[in-house]
Amino acid sequence: MLTSGGDSPGMNAAIRAVLRTALYNGVSVLGIYNGYQGMIEGLFKELQFSDVGNIIQRGGTILGSARSKDFLTFEGRKTAFENLKRQEVHELIVIGGDGSYKGAEKLMKEFGIRINCLPGTIDNDIYGTDATIGFDTALNTVVEAVDKIRDTASSHHRIFFVEVMGRHSGFIGLDSGIAVGAEMALIPEEITDVNEIIVYLKKIRGLKKSSIILVSEGDDAGGAIDIMNMVKSQLPDLEMRASVLGYMQRGGNPSAYDRILASRLGVQAVDDLLKNESGYAYGVSGNNILRIPLHDALYCANTIDRSKLKVIEILSHC
Repeated sequence: MLTSGGDSPGMNAAIRAVLRTALYNGVSVLGIYNGYQGMIEGLFKELQFSDVGNIIQRGGTILGSARSKDFLTFEGRKTAFENLKRQEVHELIVIGGDGSYKGAEKLMKEFGIRINCLPGTIDNDIYGTDATIGFDTALNTVVEAVDKIRDTASSHHRIFFVEVMGRHSGFIGLDSGIAVGAEMALIPEEITDVNEIIVYLKKIRGLKKSSIILVSEGDDAGGAIDIMNMVKSQLPDLEMRASVLGYMQRGGNPSAYDRILASRLGVQAVDDLLKNESGYAYGVSGNNILRIPLHDALYCANTIDRSKLKVIEILSHC
């Protein structure tokens, strides 16, 4: 098994679940260090039960991760396959986001490796699951940070533009926007009209001590600093600040939800491989585990629930 792409809280819980499920069934597991790059470089280690002791509560990934340029080439993937073959690896569990899924799909198509994938990404942009491993923890990290920013914003009567992660998706910005009581949430899925922000801030001037505007990275109007500067040029008398939360959102101890999700999906993915059922990505809907064809997980869109934007609008209305 390997972890690939950006790390997310709960990856270690998934590693633990995969290893211990395999060992429970009498199957050995090789850990591949540093993702697909480690597969190319032959960074393999047979994992023991004790290797995953006391890791369920830890963020990051004990296997390490990397974004491999070499793996993007057929020659790189062929080297990786030959290394797997030498190690007598027949099945693979990949934990990561859509880039990791694409690598898995290529290995399956080109070399016939049996693979199942677990959705390890804070962005929640994988089709076929209500939540990806790490998303809930990232939300809680954003909420904790913005709650603290709100204290300063209220004390100094300021407007804060807070930038959150998500790459090209607004799941973090939208859900955390509701959770922190943000006045607005700007997400890549919606075109941002800076004039609407200016009109809104004029409307609430004097009615609110502070305002929080969440900006998802990838927004068409720019980042939090860019948008703040555009608004500030039209409303120079208002106190404004910008804060970019950055990589803190990818770290930290995973929430209970993420630990449970990672554990359940890890057990299911291994159970299916032992039944020769592969080529799947795993997710959850409500309390039910879902098994999605990897091709669908890659090429179907995981869409934003736009009704949540209306919730923010209603609850911030004066």
